[in-house]
Amino acid sequence: MWVLSAARQAGTQVLGPNTAGCVTPGECFVGFMPAFNERVFKPGRVGVVSRWGSLGTLVSLQLVEAGLGISAFIGIGGDPIIGTTTRDAVRTFAEDERSEAVIIVGEIGGSMEEEAAEYATTLRKPIMALIAGATSPGKKMGHAGAIAMGQRGSYASKRAALERAGITVVETPSDLAQIGSRLSS
Repeated sequence: MWVLSAARQAGTQVLGPNTAGCVTPGECFVGFMPAFNERVFKPGRVGVVSRWGSLGTLVSLQLVEAGLGISAFIGIGGDPIIGTTTRDAVRTFAEDERSEAVIIVGEIGGSMEEEAAEYATTLRKPIMALIAGATSPGKKMGHAGAIAMGQRGSYASKRAALERAGITVVETPSDLAQIGSRLSS
């Protein structure tokens, strides 16, 4: 928490903790993603923000296989206290000219996806989301951030907030490639 506070005061953005990193395909990366494997990270038009490294990698692979490619991948991590939130990453993609669309890969617990949905109501770029944990028994599992807080942070709450914002929520990672049909040719 001290590092995050010091970074904010210095005007610096922190990625993580507990992140797989970030990738700008064909240019650079930080972390342990397979950044220079063009089957997974080929330059393209879709920005991906993910709380999961492995699920974010799968989504990126499927977007590349669909011919869309990735403008950038931002792995924010699954901890409850992090430097870059889902909303921060969506804002970054909203301002990025190379990102014509945004994919959110979230999970139950916390309120980041709901906060991103509130912000997304102001955007014109297509956004789709996948929220992991739809069938979770409602208790702490896996990622430290996957702790539901009453109704907020639950799968139902996140899905409802995203859909109210006009964001399509899909059931499986492979469904996210449908975002290509929302892009201008």
